[in-house]
Amino acid sequence: MITNLITDRLCLRKMETNDAASLFNIWSDPEVTKFMNITSFTDESQAQDMIHFLNKLYEDNKAIRYTIIELATNQIIGSCGFNSLDQENEKAEIGYELAKESWGKGYATEAISKLLTVGFDSFNLNRIEAKIEPDNHNSIKLVEKLRFTLEGTLRQYEKYDERYIDLHLYSKLKSDSM
Repeated sequence: MITNLITDRLCLRKMETNDAASLFNIWSDPEVTKFMNITSFTDESQAQDMIHFLNKLYEDNKAIRYTIIELATNQIIGSCGFNSLDQENEKAEIGYELAKESWGKGYATEAISKLLTVGFDSFNLNRIEAKIEPDNHNSIKLVEKLRFTLEGTLRQYEKYDERYIDLHLYSKLKSDSM
């Protein structure tokens, strides 16, 4: 699997344990984690545990998560990747988040565009999905800008914080990119 991706302004590098302190700062912000279906982290060890979990999925060829690094500053500004890879059915689900200071600068569009290219061209995926809470307007705007198709709403799809949440299912097919 490809572990380093470069765009005009970003480096997407396979997540490493050394990223824990920077990612903890992002994952501990309630505004960032609001739609991530995790509780904001309160200790850096939680970030280390998450990185170990994601890297185990990578070792099993089930996922890959990239740390997003701004090239101009060499600062970690978020993460993105394929949360689940289904090689047999040639499909994957993407996920992403950015530090609040990096919102509104086009970084998410740039990073996810690169994921789409790599997913379709290098990982030979046919379908890439995104599951997004209906109130996550910024994320919906992002996938619509990238020409994902809304397939429907998965009603009460996940339980989080003692309540059931709906998720919109968006997809982009390899043939949509042509």
